[in-house]
Amino acid sequence: MKQFFTIIILSLTLMLNAQSNYEKGMQKALDLWEANNWSEAEQLFERIAAAEPDKWLPNYYIAQMNSIKSWNEKDLDVITAQLTKAQDYLNNAMAISKDNYHNLVMQAQIYTNWIALDGRTYGMKYSSKVTELYNQAYILAPENPIVAICKADWNMGSARYFGQDTKPFCKDVEKALVLFENYKPELFYPNWGKQRAIEILKSCKDE
Repeated sequence: MKQFFTIIILSLTLMLNAQSNYEKGMQKALDLWEANNWSEAEQLFERIAAAEPDKWLPNYYIAQMNSIKSWNEKDLDVITAQLTKAQDYLNNAMAISKDNYHNLVMQAQIYTNWIALDGRTYGMKYSSKVTELYNQAYILAPENPIVAICKADWNMGSARYFGQDTKPFCKDVEKALVLFENYKPELFYPNWGKQRAIEILKSCKDE
């Protein structure tokens, strides 16, 4: 019996240490990213993802970083490599955490980047998928502000592209900002989009 309890205590200790290392690593990676040390942050996320195969968040953040990096890149080969890497790591995140609205939003973001890169090639391929992804995410989490602002942003962009009025979607942006005020994400969960909501709402008032 004593040996049995010793094994349990050792197991719990190992689990707590592993959790502590994961949390320390994630916090350090996020701090590095916030300090604009992108390469170091991404490399640390990659090490965490390899060491913690049941955690979706490090994979998500690698996908997000590569998605964002493609925005200001001009070299087609570099963009293609970044978005391919983003997709590979998002696939990992989606395999680990199914029906996860954060992953659905990130998938929509990656598809949107392909459309922005070459609308003629990727517009027909991905536009309807982006709309579907945001609708799916909204069904899963209608009160999540990231879902709300990304869905509104996409709808406004689509309306603008087709020469339609964007004003009807301004109320969705206002709702997203209200949701951000009460948003308390779980530890290390995504917490972005508020500044984008502020910018869009300002453009709503300027028009």
